[in-house]
Amino acid sequence: MAEVVLFHHALGLTPGVAAFADALRGAGHLVHTPDLYEGQVFTDLDEGVAHAGAVGFDTVIDRGAAAVAGLPGSLVYAGFSLGVLPAQRLAQTRPGARGALLYHSAAPTGMFGAPWPEGVPAQIHFMADDPWAAADAEAARALCDEAPDAELFVYPGSAHLFADAGLPDYDPDAAALLLSRTLAFLAALG
Repeated sequence: MAEVVLFHHALGLTPGVAAFADALRGAGHLVHTPDLYEGQVFTDLDEGVAHAGAVGFDTVIDRGAAAVAGLPGSLVYAGFSLGVLPAQRLAQTRPGARGALLYHSAAPTGMFGAPWPEGVPAQIHFMADDPWAAADAEAARALCDEAPDAELFVYPGSAHLFADAGLPDYDPDAAALLLSRTLAFLAALG
């Protein structure tokens, strides 16, 4: 069993994010889903991103750090899109990280002032033609070059939040494969 912190995307803590967390719980993992938006949920991605910008991306990242302050260090950090920012920062900078699951996004490792930690495995998942993740592809490949235990999975298609079952971008086949790969990753952690 792994203990996972799953950070939501720019739409907030949607039912689809909660359902994904429940799928991980159903496989025996302990999953925390902090609400970085303090209850606000959006239906339009541009509006959600604008909200994150208004709150401040650094504030969103800091809220992620605050959410894990009372938790053990031996966590797997996971994030959907915007949630990748706190997940990746914590995986890179908080001692004891067991792994990182970065969905729909990746950030340059230099953004967090620390190299990728040795021995911390990661998976990065996004669609090949996702316009929201186009800039992240280079960061994802660089992270995989830096971290020998990192894997990049690129799915055919152009949807962004394809693993959130409650959204129009949902792709059931790609989401099922993402979940299968996630569960295998968590199982391998022991």
